[in-house]
Amino acid sequence: MRARRSWPDVLAGAIFVVIGAVFAAGALGYELGSPLRMGPGAFPLLVGVIVAGLGLAIVVKGLIAGEVIAFGGVPWRAIAAITIALVFFGFTVRGLGFVPTAAVTALLTALAGRVRLLTAVAVAAGLTVAATLIFVVGLQLRIPLVGPWLGA
Repeated sequence: MRARRSWPDVLAGAIFVVIGAVFAAGALGYELGSPLRMGPGAFPLLVGVIVAGLGLAIVVKGLIAGEVIAFGGVPWRAIAAITIALVFFGFTVRGLGFVPTAAVTALLTALAGRVRLLTAVAVAAGLTVAATLIFVVGLQLRIPLVGPWLGA
């Protein structure tokens, strides 16, 4: 009996192999250093090799013991909501400030799935608080909490 091949796995694995190889090749342009004193190219080279290796494993799995998976329709609502959220964040973070922009972005991405409005608001509030603590307080990014468009 012949094993089925999973062409989606083979394609996904091949994409990972290409991405890993590109990162590894780009890392060779930097100094690698030694294992005790790694240079700026050591980490990207390591990550590229790991990603390519995992991609190769996915390709082999797809060729040897692949499973045929039936995919549903394309989630256009989720794709549109997340794309709009990212574009909104990029264009408004300096004008509105970090907190309002992060809140709206998190709300839009939460609504990309089929969740209740109250759940989406709770998720957006939690993500906004976490992102503010991580990026503005912890990493000290120089982004105003409330921007000039809101009179701050």
